[in-house]
Amino acid sequence: MDVSLSDSEKIRYDRQIRIQNWGLEKQIKLKKSKVAVIGVGGLGSPISIYLAAAGVGKIILVDSEKFELSNLNRQIIASTCDLNRFKAEAAAEKLKKLNPEINVVYNTALLDENNINGIIGGCDVIVDALDNWGTRFLLNRFCVSKNIPLVHGGVTGWGGQTFTVLPRRGPCLECVFKGVGEVEGGFPVVGVTPGIIGLIEALEVIKLLTGLGKPLYDKMLVFDGLETSFEYVDIKRNLKCEVCGEG
Repeated sequence: MDVSLSDSEKIRYDRQIRIQNWGLEKQIKLKKSKVAVIGVGGLGSPISIYLAAAGVGKIILVDSEKFELSNLNRQIIASTCDLNRFKAEAAAEKLKKLNPEINVVYNTALLDENNINGIIGGCDVIVDALDNWGTRFLLNRFCVSKNIPLVHGGVTGWGGQTFTVLPRRGPCLECVFKGVGEVEGGFPVVGVTPGIIGLIEALEVIKLLTGLGKPLYDKMLVFDGLETSFEYVDIKRNLKCEVCGEG
């Protein structure tokens, strides 16, 4: 099916269409793309806002939780009036107001092995904006099995990290984080930190969809807020990995 940009879309996205090697072609690629953001909290808020603003044609928001008062130092897509509402539902409303040119759908189910394909199957990119490792590893297995890029981000305290899983090209989450467990009772976090990591995740998604730039698939970007520093950490695929290995 032929996809084009309306006059209003050309105006809305004008500043990025002007970027070298972007043009109408890359903007139409974004419009034709489908991205799932799993988790609509501290990371998912900036990710979904900037993907909507950039013109990603279909965004699927998945989160089974409701907004609580303690979320509001970092989950900037929510307002006080959204307390006790499902995060995915409230966020979808905000994104549709931000950009009525795109399609935003939401799901409040808890992802598991049985429903994951029906909820996020067929996406061009899937984004890990989660705060629990069980669901992260589920996403990882799914994305590797379906050969879908997975953009990972995680935060705690003053810091965080991000990299992109490109199945069979670089390491998966199991290669890098095998054995990592959950933090009891939640974790402390400076509200700005997930904003920084989430914006980089959104940028990774845009690079993957447009084919511009190099994704972070062989290096992990680590942020230290106390030092205001970024560091690249080399990461390698484990060929004996139970998820992505060749054994």
